[in-house]
Amino acid sequence: MQTYSIGIGMAVVLGLAFAQTPIPKDLKLRGNRFKPLTLEELTPAQKTMIQDLFSGDRGGANGPFNVWLRSPEVGNLAQKVGAQLRFHSSLPNKLNEFAIIMTGRFWNAEYEWQAHKRLALKAGLNPAIVDAVAANKRPPNMQRDEEVVYNFAHELLETRKVSDANFKAMTGMFGERGAVDLTSVMGYYCMVSMILNIDEYPLPEGAKPELKTLR
Repeated sequence: MQTYSIGIGMAVVLGLAFAQTPIPKDLKLRGNRFKPLTLEELTPAQKTMIQDLFSGDRGGANGPFNVWLRSPEVGNLAQKVGAQLRFHSSLPNKLNEFAIIMTGRFWNAEYEWQAHKRLALKAGLNPAIVDAVAANKRPPNMQRDEEVVYNFAHELLETRKVSDANFKAMTGMFGERGAVDLTSVMGYYCMVSMILNIDEYPLPEGAKPELKTLR
């Protein structure tokens, strides 16, 4: 029995090792106020975070992660929460991305906006809805599920509360888990947007700002 247990344990360890994606030797992090770190500069805890990023759902480290490397234990926990909320939400991907771009717009987080605008459109969100969010206007001609998510998310961002009517509409359509997943993904991308804003994170080469400052 002991030999059998040891064999299973070794198989699990080997399986995890094979599942890991190697960190690129030419790791190219990006940043502005926070200097992009190189692979040679990383501490063991920072390397663990980078390894988890490349082996996880994202497969990369663009965005807030160069900043979060300054507190790698926090950063690694945060990126794992973010991966769950982004890739494994109970909400349809189109609606999840809708909430993310609303949050990025609220914070005037240009990099976040542009990255998730592309993802929202790819997921099937109507371009007219995306344009309305960019202009800080209520989107026209929303489908009922889009309207429910918009009402809940917009009220929460603007008033820090959600009315009984919007809460009941959200839980009635998506259940209590849907309300929690929506609120959580917005909270996570509030944190991401703040991290990007304090770094003044650079846009990709050739990209221009798309958002007008609202506040």
